[in-house]
This record gives sequence, C-alpha cells and structure tokens, in this order.
Amino acid sequence: MASTTANSSTKSSANSPSPLTEKTTEALHKAVDSLAEKAAGQEEKLRDSATHSAEAIAKQQKELQDKWQNSKVRSYASENPVAAAGIAFAAGVLVSTLLRRS
Repeated sequence: MASTTANSSTKSSANSPSPLTEKTTEALHKAVDSLAEKAAGQEEKLRDSATHSAEAIAKQQKELQDKWQNSKVRSYASENPVAAAGIAFAAGVLVSTLLRRS
C-alpha cells in the first residue's frame, strides 16, 4: 500500500509542477530566446561581411589579372621565352647563394 501512495504522489507532482520550477523554466526559455536572437543577428553580420569580402577579393583578382595581361613582363616573357627562363634561372641561383651564406 505504501508503494501505491508514493506512486500517486509522484504522478500528481509531475502533472502540476511547483511554482519555482515554472519560474525557472520560464527564465530559461527567455534566456534561450534571447541567445537565439543575438546569434541570429551575429550570423547575419557575418554573412554580410563574408559577402563583401568575397566581392572585394573578386574585384582585386580581376584588377590583378588585367594588370598582368597588360604588363611588360608578360609581353617580354612571351616574346623572349629563352631569355626569360635564363633570367629566372640566374635569379634563382643568386637567391640560393645568398640564402646559403646566411
């Protein structure tokens, strides 16, 4: 009989939570909602920043490609490939020599 009384009191307390539990639950729900709003705002800012950064990088890449296409170095290397390879080789030897001494 004692077990029946204990089960019925457990069931009745599960159906009607205490005022402290209700207040705690409400406070936690408000905290979670507040955090969700803040996170959504930060996510939006992050997405905007990423979009602007991607656009800026694409613009810089396009400018650099245009500069390379119109550069004298590119035209010289296209017109004189053997000389360009020789200059690159000499520069590599020079840099290698300087780095070995350090």
